[in-house]
Amino acid sequence: MSRIYPHDFRKTLKNTASLSRLVLCLGIVAGLSTLAAVAYAQRPPAPTLGSGPFTYHTFGADFRVVVVTKGLVHPWGMAFLPDGSILVTERPGRLRIIRNGVLDPTPISGVPPVYPTGLSGLLDVALDPNFARNHYVYLSYNKPVHPGPHYVPISVRVPAAVVGAKGPGNAMTDAIARGVWNGHALTKVHDIFVDDNVQDDSIGTVNMSSGLRIVFGRDGKLYMGTGAPNAPANSGKYAHARGGRAQDPSSDGGKVLRLNPDGTIPRDNPFVGKPGYRPEIYTMGHRNILGLAVDPSTGVIWEDENGPQDDDKLIMLEPGANYGWPIVGVGYDYSGDHIGGPTALGDPSAVNPGYLEGYLPGIEQPFLIWVPAIAPSGLAFYTGDQFPKWKGNIFVGSLKYRHLERLVLNARGGLIQREHLLEDLKQRIRDVRQGPDGDLYILTDEDQGALLRIEPVKAQ
Repeated sequence: MSRIYPHDFRKTLKNTASLSRLVLCLGIVAGLSTLAAVAYAQRPPAPTLGSGPFTYHTFGADFRVVVVTKGLVHPWGMAFLPDGSILVTERPGRLRIIRNGVLDPTPISGVPPVYPTGLSGLLDVALDPNFARNHYVYLSYNKPVHPGPHYVPISVRVPAAVVGAKGPGNAMTDAIARGVWNGHALTKVHDIFVDDNVQDDSIGTVNMSSGLRIVFGRDGKLYMGTGAPNAPANSGKYAHARGGRAQDPSSDGGKVLRLNPDGTIPRDNPFVGKPGYRPEIYTMGHRNILGLAVDPSTGVIWEDENGPQDDDKLIMLEPGANYGWPIVGVGYDYSGDHIGGPTALGDPSAVNPGYLEGYLPGIEQPFLIWVPAIAPSGLAFYTGDQFPKWKGNIFVGSLKYRHLERLVLNARGGLIQREHLLEDLKQRIRDVRQGPDGDLYILTDEDQGALLRIEPVKAQ
């Protein structure tokens, strides 16, 4: 079933985006929130998760949630090994393994040093498509770096509203490491790709976050989403703009990158040979990508990303496309100005008046804009047999509203239903994956994080 939309449907999406902006302007989504760092610091602790199981009866399925294990510290990503074990990353820098439903108390060795501050650290994990032969495991992480004596701190160039409590002067960038799994540890671990998305804590540790989802496409290539929610462009008219790096073709920040499994650049990437563009760029104009998945029916890569206080998006990626951050969007930035407005960008001369329309020429529209923002995270397409009514559905975790969202599409690929699941558990959901058994697996982003399994309720 193809989900590549005809031209008339794309016009509908643009009109929907404009309508969403109108709704915001009318004040149905009320008020201005505080800065991201303050909101994060004041986030209330999650209620203690019970031992389960928890049973639900919904329109699409009767299911129970089983608590596979607790004791994870801000888990971020997971991968299923052929023997049924599950690798789980913890943001502070540990790789864990769950065997037969039991969390091994000893972290796996071989993980490279990470920048474990704020929202940064060890992030995603993926297995090579040829894992049975080569045993390669890939880790995405925020890598500590020393920018050098001529580096200009981000706080010097961005609007004052971006700058939070300054840190001790540390910096990081984004990296993918690859190692060989020997059944107990990672060996021969080395970086296969390190980007140039250097950020520093002069704007605060939370404001320098960069989510790094990785996924292998049906083409065998490795796709990596990077964040640039606040970092300015390296040069040009967005050199003083919050998030301007996402519009900078000479930078990897705020992009989806496409790599060969060894970290080299595919020759058929959309910007290969184009002056001023880094050849690894697949798409650009992204704020902070926290979900990345392959549509199994088409092979198209989808992502979800966090906006500022508005403009969370679900996007069906097109090679070479620009998705607009920070020059256009729906709703308001933390500055109180419209996304793409002069205050948010910090440079009125850089603003195209069309930002108030919700789209600009040359900017692709998302598949879905969440109003209000839900802080989307992990992303998965369901293809299993455990839940027949869920086949072809999209599942997205919500960090802000602490639920799992189910998106139902019709035969044309249009969105016809949305359902919120697990709201009563009140857990920040960081990742969602379909397991080899056809069940759904959930990671909760908490100090005492958990792995949950969604399984059908069998008839008695």
